[in-house]
Amino acid sequence: MIIKQKIKKTDYKSVKPIFDSSKKRVYIETYGCQMNVNDSELVLSILQDNNYSLTRNIEEADLILINTCSIRENAEQRIWGRLDVFRLAKNKKPELKIGIIGCMAERLKEQLIEREKIVDLVAGPDAYRSLPGLLRNVEAGQKDINVLLSREETYADISPVRIDENGVSAFVSIMRGCNNVCSYCVVPYTRGAERSRNPETVLNEVQTLVENGYREITLLGQNVDSYFWKDETNPEKDVNFAQLLEMVALVNPAMRVRFATSHPKDINNGVLYAMAMYQNICNCIHLPVQSGSTRILELMNRKYTREHYLERIAKIREIIPDCSITTDIIAGFCTETDFDHEQTLSLMNEVGYDFAYMFKYSERPNTKASRQLKDDIADEIKTKRLNEIIKLQNRLSLESNRRDIGKIFDVLIDGFSKRSTEDFSGRTSQNKTVVFPKENYNIGDLANVRITGCTSATLIGEIVDEKHHETITELKNIIDETIHIVENKIKNTIKDKIRK
Repeated sequence: MIIKQKIKKTDYKSVKPIFDSSKKRVYIETYGCQMNVNDSELVLSILQDNNYSLTRNIEEADLILINTCSIRENAEQRIWGRLDVFRLAKNKKPELKIGIIGCMAERLKEQLIEREKIVDLVAGPDAYRSLPGLLRNVEAGQKDINVLLSREETYADISPVRIDENGVSAFVSIMRGCNNVCSYCVVPYTRGAERSRNPETVLNEVQTLVENGYREITLLGQNVDSYFWKDETNPEKDVNFAQLLEMVALVNPAMRVRFATSHPKDINNGVLYAMAMYQNICNCIHLPVQSGSTRILELMNRKYTREHYLERIAKIREIIPDCSITTDIIAGFCTETDFDHEQTLSLMNEVGYDFAYMFKYSERPNTKASRQLKDDIADEIKTKRLNEIIKLQNRLSLESNRRDIGKIFDVLIDGFSKRSTEDFSGRTSQNKTVVFPKENYNIGDLANVRITGCTSATLIGEIVDEKHHETITELKNIIDETIHIVENKIKNTIKDKIRK
């Protein structure tokens, strides 16, 4: 299916940060999710337009901003620890200004200034446009705070300044906030209600990244599957996530496209068919399950059952057979029994996740769970269950990686191996990390890599020789032509399925 789209031509604009010692310099530390990374890039864009430049050295900074996360207690504890370090920096340089932004700012508000005397300003996720004004007030000698949430703010007109150093992969926010109100989660309270971004601005941002040499983008949202842009003038121009995904894929076929995060209750077949149809949409879905027990899922207010989740997994396997599936799992949620825990382990075995983020339940203040449920699982039991989950996932990840030995993948090179500058590191379409000798390639290149070994976390490979590479290329051209012929025959059917 081809969705006709018009991307307004804009003048080239560099998305690289400014390093200018003649300007005030800001040092930004980011904690938490990919959305926070993208928010830090928005903040830098706003500050650069107000005579600030970036520094990666705390000692050079005139302003330190800590972009915070409140999703778990450990995340907040790390930030309190960092404030002790910044206190020392401020003792050496009294004119240094320190600000707390992001989810922790939204949750704790005035407490941050009252408890930490070194904090000069506090700004929530919807208040970044007000940072220049807040800073002017701070410069005038008063502390300031803005944590007002918005039902409209998407920062759609602000082009983020990319803080990454490799220039290969970038994040693009397509929506903000969340309406799901999972009982354990603070996000709806720290980021506000869900609102989707105008698709035209998303396409413009992606095009700008293409012009700046980026090779991969990840579309971001707390729940990307519920993205929906309503055109007030013409309902036929409304855009859902499957349609946006296709529109982004068509911007540049050489640009890899990923997305995060999906929700099991909302991911539909239209998204899966769009993924299957476009080669540059990566075959990886992050589908957080949290628990394998329907009873616990109900207490979590996840709005799906174990059976529904497994049905979605089966449909993914059917439509995209080589798709990797990753997840989030919480151990020791309120009232969780040994049977509930065993249900989680059995679901993990049934799905065979390629990777998982695994955590002990951490009660967050003011969430539905903290108000209505008792955190009644002893910490030693949470730890025991989490260790069992981790042990099982390590085995599943190793089994998944072993199945890739002997296969050849297109790997996007995004940096050097952590162990040697003679080896590159990159990722497959399935988002698996591969380490291999760099030969004559460069960061940002695509390389055909044969997998020769693995650990549970990493694939080990070698670049395919030129003769083999030519054979593979010829085969891929034949396959691509065959796919093109088939696509022409089924476009009308696919179109109907994507729009449902």
